[in-house]
Amino acid sequence: MIAAVHTDEPRDLRLYRRMRFIRRFEETLLDLFDEGVLNGTTHACIGQEADAVGVIEHLREGDHIFSNHRCHGHYLARTGDALGLMAEIMGKEAGVCAGIGGSQHICAPGFMSNGVQGGIVPTAAGIALAMKLRGADTISVVFIGDGTLGEGAVYETLNIAALWQVPLLIVLENNEWAQSTPVSLNTAGSMAARFEAFGIPVTETTTTDVLEIDRLAQKEVELVRSLNSPRALIVNTYRLCHHSKSDDHRPEAEVAIRWQIEPLVIQRARLSEADWRRVDSEVDEQIAEVVATARALP
Repeated sequence: MIAAVHTDEPRDLRLYRRMRFIRRFEETLLDLFDEGVLNGTTHACIGQEADAVGVIEHLREGDHIFSNHRCHGHYLARTGDALGLMAEIMGKEAGVCAGIGGSQHICAPGFMSNGVQGGIVPTAAGIALAMKLRGADTISVVFIGDGTLGEGAVYETLNIAALWQVPLLIVLENNEWAQSTPVSLNTAGSMAARFEAFGIPVTETTTTDVLEIDRLAQKEVELVRSLNSPRALIVNTYRLCHHSKSDDHRPEAEVAIRWQIEPLVIQRARLSEADWRRVDSEVDEQIAEVVATARALP
């Protein structure tokens, strides 16, 4: 598993490697779609790798992660199972869900994703409650996007999670655009206030720096676990790629500016050129091996 490799590396380099692996995996997916190897669609998290790595870095064995249609980064950060995911998206029998779930619907031990907006949030709270009733020292973490704040199931879940004090961390990745609609046109009021209305404490940051997210996530995970109650972490970030493979109607100038402050650029500046180039090369080789192996599977 990639996530368990290179644990002896300096932390800055290890975090960069993990983000770079997610980035190259998804860039390769998009290339495979262009090649005609893959069918349907896929939703990449390019530009948001720091969220997945920074949060999941602090989870334990037994904790549960719940994701959405943009799930690859979360899955890879948790499991490192690049071959299982690649085979799954290719529709191969060896895929993590035998090729049936595809890009959006992944079910593995401690990990579930659902392409239905908001559909995974009640499940995340339910598993967290079940673990609490069993006396387990585990938590659930659910990743949602800004567009998901329009779903009623989210608010029903926040109400129950707060009433029953469920150990659930909601990570809201606000990338400012719900598909091709800006937040200003689809989300009224304050995002933080929506959680606070149910008595759920909120921490908010505007960053693409993995070290900043790592610092805040460590605190939030520890509080959810020790207090056995829900909390929310809002990360105001940005999605550099299209919503789904090719649909992008955002201003090109806006996107170009964000490429200058994306997670890999920020973290790379902390490393020597020799180190980050070596990691890039090693990751490229790993991804190439994954693709070659997956292509040959039945």
